[in-house]
Amino acid sequence: MFKDIRKFFFKTEKKQNTPKPKKKIEESLEKTIEFFQKEFDGGADLIIRKIKIFNSDAAIISVDGMINKDITNDIIKTIVNFKPQISNPKELYSEIRDKISAFPDQLEVFYYEDALNMALIGCAILALDGQNSILVFGVQGFEVRSISEPTSEKSQRGSREGFVEVLRFNMALIRRRIANPKLKFETMQLGSTTRTYVSICYMNDRVEPEIIDEIKKRLKKCDIKSIMTSGCISPYLEEEGDLSLFSSVGLSERPDSVCGKIVEGRVAVLVDGSPTALIVPYLFIEYFHNIDDYAMKPYFASLNRIFKIIAFFIAILLPGFYVGFATFNPELIPGELLNKISLATGSTPFSLMMETLIIHFLYEILRESGLRLPQNLGHAVSIVGGLVVGDAAVNAGLIGAPTIMVVALTAISTFVIPNLYEPIALLRLLFIIAGGTLGLWGIMILFAVILVNLCSKSNFGVPFTSPISPFGLFGMRDSIIRTSWKTLSKNKNKIQNMPGSVY
Repeated sequence: MFKDIRKFFFKTEKKQNTPKPKKKIEESLEKTIEFFQKEFDGGADLIIRKIKIFNSDAAIISVDGMINKDITNDIIKTIVNFKPQISNPKELYSEIRDKISAFPDQLEVFYYEDALNMALIGCAILALDGQNSILVFGVQGFEVRSISEPTSEKSQRGSREGFVEVLRFNMALIRRRIANPKLKFETMQLGSTTRTYVSICYMNDRVEPEIIDEIKKRLKKCDIKSIMTSGCISPYLEEEGDLSLFSSVGLSERPDSVCGKIVEGRVAVLVDGSPTALIVPYLFIEYFHNIDDYAMKPYFASLNRIFKIIAFFIAILLPGFYVGFATFNPELIPGELLNKISLATGSTPFSLMMETLIIHFLYEILRESGLRLPQNLGHAVSIVGGLVVGDAAVNAGLIGAPTIMVVALTAISTFVIPNLYEPIALLRLLFIIAGGTLGLWGIMILFAVILVNLCSKSNFGVPFTSPISPFGLFGMRDSIIRTSWKTLSKNKNKIQNMPGSVY
């Protein structure tokens, strides 16, 4: 019965695994023009410019706004002014291809679908009547954002360059830092509607071929119609059935950070239209690392990492411990502090757990509004936030001052590890509920569940908590404590020649 109801409400169509065969280019120029006009269906941005090349009909086909018009016009002038001594269309085409229109980024295609894809990414198409192939020129000239420092990954001593939205530019930023022929880029198209280009970057002498094959296999399973950002394909790079709050797919907007991971033996995935690179496999301990760690003295870099780890535990555990101790185990709190907490909470209309949840709820609303509003309105949000969660709320008897202090310290600790904000925000609420309902026992049980989940998580055969669990002495040289570059430069094998290697 239930199966019949499910079939009635959730009708599914069988996927066609057999790809549609490509259509070969015909010798008729009118057929080629007709194909593009049909595909664009009257689109205003399709440009078809018919020209004459030594008594032969030809056409330049492009998409408005995607090409550099100056370069395109130079190519057209060169071809139009060509005066060959032959009249055979096939020989004329060969002369143009091999001698006259020799261009650094030139390609010959034999299928309509390939020509259409090239036109959509900013290429100019030269079609000649009587020829069953088409010349494609890379004359991309669309507007792009200039390369600037990433806003989410600030660095004091590192590079000021960050990824942009153009895939080719991002590939060049990586290639410029790794001038090695072993660095490989493999590009594929994902998304049946957007046909977004995705590039897999790796060094083929440092990555196992099985990992590359598995990455390609997972990406090919991505059945999303439109891919607008790297976050659309990130879940497909996770292990199937992974229920963890933490992601084993790293994110970075810094080319230097991504290059460091590639040299270690990782794989980077770039998505056209997104300034964020995906890194697989990624370790939990790397959330506490920063590119500046490798420009500082080892003792100071290690101290920073320890501070970040302490801030992480404060961000997720402090509100829960505060609620649990004050509600179930007040005898564990020093007397003077307990008196102040009792006086503050006694004058408020809510329980301590509800009060803490309300403040965190208000804080998340204020954070989201400050993040989404225009920059010139940010000061207004700060003023309103200070009134809502500040002295005015305390004087009105709605919120206790100790609770505000706990929430403020928790928020500051969260900002230390911005890449972990999402799991921290959820875990913080779960620990508040656990501490408010079951006390210290509830916090310990929830912490044990999260710890077991972390230790059992892996991706591409690499444990997520490596090298701490399972313990690896060689990997510990760049985990919680960072050793000197003289130690990091000592290789155990050809793979482990950079800090943080997971192999």
